[in-house]
Amino acid sequence: MAQLDREHDWTHRAAPSLEDFEVMAAEAFVRLPGQFRDLCGTIIIQIADFPDDEVLEDLGLESAYDLLGLFQGVGMSEGESVPHTGQMPNMIWLYRRPILDYWSEYEDTLGDVITHVLVHEIGHHFGLSDDDMEAIELAAGD
Repeated sequence: MAQLDREHDWTHRAAPSLEDFEVMAAEAFVRLPGQFRDLCGTIIIQIADFPDDEVLEDLGLESAYDLLGLFQGVGMSEGESVPHTGQMPNMIWLYRRPILDYWSEYEDTLGDVITHVLVHEIGHHFGLSDDDMEAIELAAGD
């Protein structure tokens, strides 16, 4: 029979809350390379349990667990660097429950998963390649 490791006792631990995710996302953002963060400008990071039904429908997804994060706005790769009057600010959504579900299936730390999703969604803003995003993730881990 397996013995309980008291150092890693999960008996009284709760899943990270939306507020916990906000803190982890802010910490992940701060660890990104400074030049990269500066280019992000006033991008807003939002946390929700799941994407709303409209997002799921727009993306043709059947399950709310299929989407870990989403960039909403006008990406720099689309040539719009100056917002127009009435234009919503660029936002990144991180979805807590799908991220927790993903995390439970892999050996990555929760912080690494959040950083990965954050970098991937910011990458959409800049039109970065997968190789570029991987290099940014590696730099954030140092």
